[in-house]
Amino acid sequence: MKTAAAVLFLVLAVRPAIAHHAFAAEFDAKKPVKIRGTVTKMEWINPHAWIHIDVKKPDGTVEEWMIEAGTPNTLLRRGFTKDSLKAGTEVVVDGYQSKDGSLRANGRDITLPNGQTLFLAGSSSGAPYEEKK
Repeated sequence: MKTAAAVLFLVLAVRPAIAHHAFAAEFDAKKPVKIRGTVTKMEWINPHAWIHIDVKKPDGTVEEWMIEAGTPNTLLRRGFTKDSLKAGTEVVVDGYQSKDGSLRANGRDITLPNGQTLFLAGSSSGAPYEEKK
């Protein structure tokens, strides 16, 4: 009985760690991106919030990017609120593109129309560190 309880505990304890990926599992530190676009929505979900951005290309077509941010709790502690980013807001995001080349990125910083830059806290274990200048 004790063995079964111990195994169940280990399975339940390890499951969240497996679900939460390291930066290097999905994103490429050698593919930095700077994305300018219009927010279409923001999802405040765990384990990572997601910002959806329409990016207009030079030929007039629009790409729909998904930017991974930190957890909602981390964003709140850094001064980011649900009211900080509304649909229709023009933003610039610095981050790192997904390894598979899809229109997804791990966000590092987001710059709002008023010039304020907020740390997205999207970079989890293994993300490149860049000193602020």
